[in-house]
Amino acid sequence: MKNIRVKNIIPACGADSLIPLMLVYVCYVILHGHLSPGGGFQGGVLVVGMVVMLYLGRGYETTVRALSANLLHETEGIASIVYIALAMMGVAVGAQFCQNILYQQGAAGDLYSSGTILWMNITVGVKVFTGIGSIALLMLSLVAGKSEEKE
Repeated sequence: MKNIRVKNIIPACGADSLIPLMLVYVCYVILHGHLSPGGGFQGGVLVVGMVVMLYLGRGYETTVRALSANLLHETEGIASIVYIALAMMGVAVGAQFCQNILYQQGAAGDLYSSGTILWMNITVGVKVFTGIGSIALLMLSLVAGKSEEKE
């Protein structure tokens, strides 16, 4: 194990203990968006709070190593394609765009009871996280005094 020097151990320990709890809460918000207030957009924005917490606890270099800007951009494109594919499922079976065609599966109140809405919530959560996460990395680079270099 490498000996990593941390300027201030209290923010690092705080971030290390809060980030897993935040991740559990984000998963709850995204997965239960069809049963309670919340969903993909809210969960995606909450994930950005984890990015900021990582920055506050471990610094800019660790945050950039954990989240590559290029990976975020590529994942955002993939999430867009998956969302459009889910929305086109309705058109493929002769229904409307974004129509929930898998609504017969699961009992009301169960985690998987909303058909395509659950999958759309997940893809929206990934899309919002990657989009706003890229913006957050850019803002954190300005706060840290670093400039984003084009490759």
